[in-house]
Amino acid sequence: MAYKISDACINCGACAADCPTEAIAEGDGQYVIDPDKCIDCGACANTCPVDAPQEA
Repeated sequence: MAYKISDACINCGACAADCPTEAIAEGDGQYVIDPDKCIDCGACANTCPVDAPQEA
């Protein structure tokens, strides 16, 4: 299962910088994860200061 970014996202971009597959992009007001690129590694969840990336 891919990760998904919740509404807790503060749009800081920390998760996108640490994603090894570049699956995270800036969306409208918060970052979004492309489920086809996500390898479920958890790097984004480990970096996020507000725990916005969650397992879907």
